[in-house]
Amino acid sequence: MKKLWIKKFKSFSEAEAFDRKYYAQMSPEEKWDTMQLLRELYYKFKGSKYEKGSGLRRVLKISKQAQS
Repeated sequence: MKKLWIKKFKSFSEAEAFDRKYYAQMSPEEKWDTMQLLRELYYKFKGSKYEKGSGLRRVLKISKQAQS
């Protein structure tokens, strides 16, 4: 089980600075895992008819460029 920690700040700007420093120190893999966890939790609580698997949705839109 992951440990949960809480830190109190005197201002929002102090908290934002801490967040920036915390996420800057994470490896790309840790950032990806965090993003994936948040994404899965969002779809679990919110629900989505499009989200069936654990991968990212891929969307492709082809548009024709107007000829000049």
